[in-house]
Amino acid sequence: MNRRSRRCGNGPGPLSPDDQAAVDAFLAALAARRSPGQGTAGEHAKHAAPHETGEGDTHDRQGVLMKTCVFCAIAAGEAPAVIVREWPDALAIRPRSGGVNASHLLVLPRVHVDAAGTDPEVTAAVMRRAAELMAEHPAANLITSKGAAATQTVFHLHVHVLSRQEDDGLPLPWTPQHTARAAAQNGVTSP
Repeated sequence: MNRRSRRCGNGPGPLSPDDQAAVDAFLAALAARRSPGQGTAGEHAKHAAPHETGEGDTHDRQGVLMKTCVFCAIAAGEAPAVIVREWPDALAIRPRSGGVNASHLLVLPRVHVDAAGTDPEVTAAVMRRAAELMAEHPAANLITSKGAAATQTVFHLHVHVLSRQEDDGLPLPWTPQHTARAAAQNGVTSP
């Protein structure tokens, strides 16, 4: 596994010419798929989440107006992250918190997309990369969220990749472990 930390100002440098060509081709393909008016700064700002407009705005590689986004900064090599794997269109990082288990990774696109439902083409590319990582585990979850009500806290598309094993104690909201954990936290014992 390729593990390295990018720190603000001392990242590994620019992409190789082959990787840059792949990124450019990916972005050109995205632009070609969008209808007229989509992807422009004005259209993006009109549909943007509140954190994407205002003072300190920057532009992503497509010229989209946006406020500083931590995942965009990581993708640009301007913020620290432990990068586990890189592709021309995405990268996999360790969560800053350490994650919910030792294998927890976040896969995010190099371009700014708010959530999985915003741009299906970018989402498909990110899911493909997450699936490559998932294939390395006998059991795993891929999890993404759209919107605060669905527990999204960083409004830049990202997919959680979590390896799993029997009795790992990691509950999901719809699993029996979640019910047991909630009962234990509330002092209720199972019959």
